[in-house]
Amino acid sequence: MLITGGAGFIGSALARRLVDAGYDVAVMDVLHPQVHSRNSTVDLPSAVRFFTGDVTHAPDWDAVLRLIQPSQIVHLAAETGTAQSLSEATRHGSVNVVGTTQLLDALSRAEHVPEQFVLASSRAVYGEGAWESDGHIFYPPPRSHAQLLAGIWDPKGPTGKAAEPISSSAGRTEPRPTNVYASTKLAQEHILTAWAAAHDSNVSVLRLQNVYGPGQSLTNSYTGIVALFARMSRRRLPLEVYEDGRILRDFVFIDDVVDALFAAVRRPATLTRRVDIGSGVPTTIHELAAMTAALCGAPDPTVVGKFRDGDVRAARCDIAPATTELDWRPKWFLEDGLRALLNWIDGRPEIADSASLVDS
Repeated sequence: MLITGGAGFIGSALARRLVDAGYDVAVMDVLHPQVHSRNSTVDLPSAVRFFTGDVTHAPDWDAVLRLIQPSQIVHLAAETGTAQSLSEATRHGSVNVVGTTQLLDALSRAEHVPEQFVLASSRAVYGEGAWESDGHIFYPPPRSHAQLLAGIWDPKGPTGKAAEPISSSAGRTEPRPTNVYASTKLAQEHILTAWAAAHDSNVSVLRLQNVYGPGQSLTNSYTGIVALFARMSRRRLPLEVYEDGRILRDFVFIDDVVDALFAAVRRPATLTRRVDIGSGVPTTIHELAAMTAALCGAPDPTVVGKFRDGDVRAARCDIAPATTELDWRPKWFLEDGLRALLNWIDGRPEIADSASLVDS
């Protein structure tokens, strides 16, 4: 078993779970400073074979595959950050797209075909997703800068009437990326499924919603809105809520994500499968801010009307297919997950207090 990006937030937690279950686990990670601070240590079980390597560098892949021939590869290595990808498109394309093709070319050189690839994809591939208005389902275009500047947050239906977002489902919702990061994640899906089909391998694609919890990097400014709100509330700082506070997200706890990835490993796909992994409960950004502030005794959050270009209005998913296909279901409620995250941050005050702020 090989986990790319396995020293990161999700990868290290998954490695622990796999080792506990008796799997032979290897990890390849470049230890990028945006994720791993200068003084941080790699938090992996001693049984894990760790390889420092860059997924975009062919010799690194060749060195790893000379030593191991993994039956499955969990592909987590990726550049993240929706806003960051708009100004660092080459970096995202290089790691997410070229890094994936380098993996496949290295497998060809090694004459090795894994039984399965498990790809951690993203809810971002849906873009604005599907909406419903007056009984009609439609796909709104990305929100323009002028639209956001005018405070027009929700898309209108084809007839100009109000619309409501529909939960995304890999089996029915069309992917329509609205930023470079999302486009590269969708490209990863296509590249892996094409190669696997030609080599009699299989792919499990797990489109993850907003993952949070203990183990997140607190020094990475692109680590997510939950960690940002937790760090600020812990310091009793007021929280600013963007747009009108009604941005919608599905926040899923790290343990539930690891359970889903583990389930995909344990039950390899026989055909390409795509499922959505979230809590199944949509939450507004204002609700998240208010809950976090209340847990810390911080001031009530303020809706400020600011916005980020490239951000989508609503992201929520249908987890029913995942519960059926993976025999998995989330166990963590948001408030319980926030408490666990805050307790973990309390044990690292020097990192939390110095961490910079944020992309969601």
